[in-house]
Amino acid sequence: MTKPPLLEHLQRLVGHWTTEATHPAMPGVTVHGTVDVEWLEGERFLIHRARTDHDKFPDAIWIIGDASVDRVEGDSAPAPTRLSGHYFDSRGVFRVYEVGVDAQAWRWWRDAPGFAQRFTGTFADGGNTIIGVSQLSRDNVRWDDDLKITYRK
Repeated sequence: MTKPPLLEHLQRLVGHWTTEATHPAMPGVTVHGTVDVEWLEGERFLIHRARTDHDKFPDAIWIIGDASVDRVEGDSAPAPTRLSGHYFDSRGVFRVYEVGVDAQAWRWWRDAPGFAQRFTGTFADGGNTIIGVSQLSRDNVRWDDDLKITYRK
């Protein structure tokens, strides 16, 4: 079965990554970690596992994939129209994000009142590096930089 184009772009995230992150709440601290991304059998969803070396930063798992249909019937499945990411972390936090991946960047966002978030991670070094910044808006007007993270294969 050939993956629809929307899912093909997710292949860019597959692999073992090391990470370095900073956060404005902890000036001068660089948090190191790892991320392992693999396809769930059937290659319709990615499993994204993140671990860090700092107790103030949660370990997390994402399930990222086609959210446009709730059932797939063999090769007759419609082409995905949107991607979503279901996020769970070691603090007990659960969030749902819209997700986009193309040749230039990986993006995720959610428009939750009082806690809207967005992220853009730009691919560099032939796709072996992702340089990203997440932003947070508490008033849905002003966006402040939040976590800055670099992924390296």
